[in-house]
Order: sequence, then structure tokens, then C-alpha cells
Amino acid sequence: MIYLGLRDWFWSFARGPDNTVMLDACSSELFVEVFYKKLAIDSSVNLIANALVKSRFRTLEKGKIKKGNIHYLFNVKPNKNQNASEFIHEMTSNLLYDNEVLVVMLDDELYIADDWERKEFAIKENIYSKVTIRNLTLERSFNESEVFYFRLNNENILEVINGLYASYAKLLTAGMNSYKRKNSKKYFAKLGSLFSQQDEDQDDLSEMFSEQFKKFFNAEGDALWPMQEGIELEEAGERSEKDKTDSRDIRAIIDDIFDFVAMAFHIPKGLLKGDVADVSDMTDNFLTFCVNPIAELIGDEINSKMYTKDEYLEGTRLKVDTSLIKAIDITTMANAVDKFLSSGTHNPDENRDMLGLEPLNEEWSKEYYITKNYESSNQTARGGENE
Repeated sequence: MIYLGLRDWFWSFARGPDNTVMLDACSSELFVEVFYKKLAIDSSVNLIANALVKSRFRTLEKGKIKKGNIHYLFNVKPNKNQNASEFIHEMTSNLLYDNEVLVVMLDDELYIADDWERKEFAIKENIYSKVTIRNLTLERSFNESEVFYFRLNNENILEVINGLYASYAKLLTAGMNSYKRKNSKKYFAKLGSLFSQQDEDQDDLSEMFSEQFKKFFNAEGDALWPMQEGIELEEAGERSEKDKTDSRDIRAIIDDIFDFVAMAFHIPKGLLKGDVADVSDMTDNFLTFCVNPIAELIGDEINSKMYTKDEYLEGTRLKVDTSLIKAIDITTMANAVDKFLSSGTHNPDENRDMLGLEPLNEEWSKEYYITKNYESSNQTARGGENE
């Protein structure tokens, strides 16, 4: 919807009365304002949404992994028209773009609302009405306990970015104009006395220089321009190297734009710009300060609506597991897997699940083991000389 609105606005601005496109109507400032900022924001949103798509929604029953309807909704297919990856990507994108997102359950399926009205109350449940899903507006209203309402911040992050960007857009436009101005050639045209000074003739002369001469210098290949008698061209002066502007100056401003957008979303700037150095450390910071708080927000809202207080206290809940977002090399995990198993932290099935493998679902694979070096006085050890 954001792309369509931007496109329709752009073409309505640039289209002429005869339905032709007037590209001259679009100044460089318009392009800078729309596209550089949008590139940085879209890159950030897609990076976060793609990371959350790789997370796993684990459902626990009294502390043990239990796969049921809730697990299926969030990990496989939430509704008739979307799979889980599409659903999580859309939900996360809407949350980041709009600072809020509403998810409703209809016939045991989850749907993301495109529009709604929210009436807030102090000591009773909020009410959501005129909930619209695609082109369908629901007649019924929903209480707070019947929906998932996710809100990212008290202040829309995009509004903050727009405020920061206002000055940089002008600076970037000025830099681009300065680059073109300082690196373009300029000429003096010496006109002989044969040229008429009549207004009509002067208009023709002006058109010749502004149109024909411009096309001659802007031609990418071979070009020919018939020089009339009485016209001499002289270059306005060779520019010194210090007077020329390097395009890297413009790139530095663009880098600044990406830097403060990355800062707003708590993304390591090197990760957003595709730097290959220290990727592992940047990914850890990305998960800690950007992805995990959003995953925690999603998990808290789902747990508060899907489970009762008593169920949650007994260990029945949903957990958004982001540990699989970072690529895992099984061979480097071998030592950790051994420690998890021998300390009783994981059973064999949980170890396999952590590595992205299917559980065995055998009686012995669901049991927990503690080796002698981890045992306490009231535990029965397994392994070593007795096993």
C-alpha cells in the first residue's frame, strides 16, 4: 500500500494535461527526498522482517515443548491466504512502518488488519471497530482481549527519521547541484555583427543555444552541430583540480543518511550497508538490541491474550526463539550440544530441535540425562562406569 500510494502521487504530480509524463516537473530535490530516504528505511525494515521470519515460535505446555494449533498458526499457516513467513514479514513490516499493527482471529485463523478504529478506556477493555482486512470491513467490534495489538514505541520512528532527514535532503540536493555545476564546462559565445538585434531573431538565437547546443554537449555518442558563420566559442576557463567536486562527497552524505536510519532502528550501520568485516559481532548486536526486543514484544502480547495467568505460571506459554536467526555450523556446536545433554539442560530431542533437525519422538529421546561430573547428592547419574 505504501508503494502504490507513493507511485500514484508521483505520477499525478508529473503527468501533463495531455496524459504525457513531464519529467522536468520533478526536481532533483523531489527524487532525493523520496528515494534515498526510502531506500535506507526499506533496507532496514526488510532486514528486521527477514530476521524475524527465521525465528521460531515455540509453544510450551507446563515447561515442555508441545506442538498444537497455536504452533501451527504461527509456524506454518495462519490463514487461508498466507503462509507463516508471509504473515510474519507483513506483520513486522507494518509494525515498523506504522508503529502499530492489529491482528484479529476469525474462525481460528489469524488476519492482519489494514485499518481500524481504536477506542481507549482507562479501567476497562479497549474496543476496536471498523476493522478492515483487505477490502472487507467487519461489522462486529472486538474487545482488547480478543485481538493482538502490537505497538512499537510511544512515538512513530518514521516521524523522527523524517525530521532528521529534512536538513540532509537539502544538503544532499545542494551537493548534487554543486557537483554538476563545478564539473560542467562553460563557454563564451562570440557573436559577430551579422546577427540581428530584433526581438524575434534574438529569441531564435536563444533557442538555438538552449536547445540545439545543449543536445550537442549532452550527446553520449558522436554528435554534429553546424556552426554558423560569425559564431566563435571560447571555454570560460580551465578549472583547477581543487575547484572540482568529487562524487565521493555526495556519497558521504548518503552514508550519513543510512547511518542515522540504522541508529533509529538500532541496526549496526555496517550490517545495513553490507560491510563484511566483523559480521559475527554486528549480527550479535543486531539480535540483542534490535530483533530480540521486537520478538519479546510479540511474545508478551501473544502470551497475555492466548493463555490465562494460571497457565502461564505453570509454564504453558509461547516463546519467540531467535537463536536460529544466526547461521549455525553444526560442527562448531558439537561441544555445546554435548554440554547441554550431559548437564540435563536439554534432552536429545531438544538438542536436535536446536540444530534444526526433526525430533525422534522416542521415549528415551525425551528423557533428561546428567553425567557424574554434573550430579548432585540427590540426583541419579547416568554414564561413566555404570553405563
